[in-house]
Amino acid sequence: MISLPASRTALILIDLQKGIVRRPVVPFTGEVVVERSQKLAARFRAAGSLVILVNVAFAPDFADAVRTEVDRPLSPPAGGFAPDWTELVEGLAEPTDLLVTKRQWGAFYGTGLDLQLRRRGIETVVIGGIATNMGVESTARAAHEHGYGVVIAEDLTATFSEAMQRFACDNIFPMLGRVTTSDLITLAA
Repeated sequence: MISLPASRTALILIDLQKGIVRRPVVPFTGEVVVERSQKLAARFRAAGSLVILVNVAFAPDFADAVRTEVDRPLSPPAGGFAPDWTELVEGLAEPTDLLVTKRQWGAFYGTGLDLQLRRRGIETVVIGGIATNMGVESTARAAHEHGYGVVIAEDLTATFSEAMQRFACDNIFPMLGRVTTSDLITLAA
């Protein structure tokens, strides 16, 4: 069990949006990740903890996407993204949640996430979402570098291959924080 102080802990859920959740992922389907995330988010809200929902979105011309020299550049699909691609899945958001839109893998760079966490006195973040080794890992790395305690809810993560999932969960996340499952996270007053 990992017991965390409710007033100083936030749940950050990465890219649980229609255009990403419907992609094929492992070891859990997007629907399973969303269902488990909804349950943990409800526990956080009931304890008075902050829930942060992060989505990724780009301008129609993709002009706000990060542009650097890479071997495999990110580019929009032919014909562009579906109209609902950036929308959070139904039933995830509540009025008390903080919504953050990012334009790259991680949720810290170019957003107000760090400022919002610091102003609320948050010291520890619990992170889940899709994809494990992309948005989740990038956000976990930045949280660690910003001095936050990091907890990865492994059962709230999925990605595009079992090898990617295992490498992140077994090799990277243990160096950034603690890896557990959502049912082993408790919030104390």
